[in-house]
Amino acid sequence: MEANFRWVLLTAVAPVAWGANYYVTREFLPADRPLWGAALRALPAGLLLLALRPRRPRGAWWWRTAVLGLLNTAGFFVLLYVASQSLATSVASTVMAASPLAMLLLAWALTAARPARAHLFGALVGLAGVGLMVLTRSEPVSLPGLCASAAAMLVSSLGYVLAARWREGADVLATTAWQLLAGGLVLLPLAAAFEGAPVVPAGRELAAFGYVAVVATALAFAAWFAGLRRLPAGTVGLLGLLNPLTGVLLGTVLAGERLGPPQFAGLVLVLAGVALGRPRGGSGGGSTGAPEGAAEGVAEGAPEGAAEELRAGRPGSGPLGRVAAAGVAGAGGGGAGDGGGSSGGSGRSARSDSE
Repeated sequence: MEANFRWVLLTAVAPVAWGANYYVTREFLPADRPLWGAALRALPAGLLLLALRPRRPRGAWWWRTAVLGLLNTAGFFVLLYVASQSLATSVASTVMAASPLAMLLLAWALTAARPARAHLFGALVGLAGVGLMVLTRSEPVSLPGLCASAAAMLVSSLGYVLAARWREGADVLATTAWQLLAGGLVLLPLAAAFEGAPVVPAGRELAAFGYVAVVATALAFAAWFAGLRRLPAGTVGLLGLLNPLTGVLLGTVLAGERLGPPQFAGLVLVLAGVALGRPRGGSGGGSTGAPEGAAEGVAEGAPEGAAEELRAGRPGSGPLGRVAAAGVAGAGGGGAGDGGGSSGGSGRSARSDSE
């Protein structure tokens, strides 16, 4: 029991860090540098994770890493940065909390793997909560910010479905590191072309970039994956709810954002929807996958049995039954854990195609 409690505390570091990432990005990072902001988040974090797990991709995982890096790192991190800058922290965190529900619906559309009724009902409840949160605010809500959030959910959900199909032969932490590096390297020339000279952060901005790269990405992913190997999927799904709760708390307490009864009701509906969609049962030894950016979501790694379930077109304990555990915490971090899609595969198959 005591050992499980320690793993719960360690795993909780990830969703809290991802939830705080909305506030840090909005308050301390430059609003007009999403490409540089995403690149400076991805590359240092990728190098740190690669130092922890120095394994290189082999075979098909070279091009798979490039594709998933483009979706779960380059695309997701940029879109998440825009959403965090354009929307109030409480709104951004609540909207992105619905990313596991978006994954559920996209997996259904692309694979004909129909979700269980409880999961589908949870998705509808969560989406209703997002609508209530956004449409009842007295202040105008940024349309570009909402579009960026929707696009972030789409690219990370697509990454989740692809990773679920490609899960075999991937070491989840090493694959995450290479995706971060691949996505960051794609962003460098784009940032130079469209945003000019690189950002030279100093003072609070430097500390904010350090937090985003080291704490909200490298440390959060490492903690998340460690917990996923040792905790039941249902426990992980509930811990993921700390992500939007952290964002709302920081937005209201530190940023002075005001939420009336309709907005609080919308938040409750979103959390209820995600809770309804979380996996049931599961005693331990846990999930082997995570959201990548999916995290913020970059959490990565498809759940055990994901590929088989997607091919069979049936719900159960695979991605549709466990999508909340794999995606909810990712909603604040980046493709790999901020509420995004999966990026890797089962850690149990790591030795077969990584070194």
